[in-house]
Amino acid sequence: MSPRRNRQRGAQPADHPGPGRYGLEITEEWRGEDWVVRQIGSAGAVKHYRCPGCDQEIPPGVPHVVTWPRYGDVDDRRHWHRACWNARNRRSARLQRSRNAPRY
Repeated sequence: MSPRRNRQRGAQPADHPGPGRYGLEITEEWRGEDWVVRQIGSAGAVKHYRCPGCDQEIPPGVPHVVTWPRYGDVDDRRHWHRACWNARNRRSARLQRSRNAPRY
């Protein structure tokens, strides 16, 4: 039997390039630009966001995707539903809101 290792759960060495607090970032090309895409789990989703793909609200606790241009600003980040981000090329550029949809 080998000895037990007394190490904190989830602890990684300081030089280990782990996923960080919110997960791994990948780069995808869209509209001729490189976009950074980060998956947010249900524990990391703590606020309400408005999805630019469907113009619906993303409530807290719902896993989603955060995207921003590679050389963009912090203000350029957008929170998308995962399905909306995957279908972004099939959607029209003009969004249509229902009569009762909030405008913010």
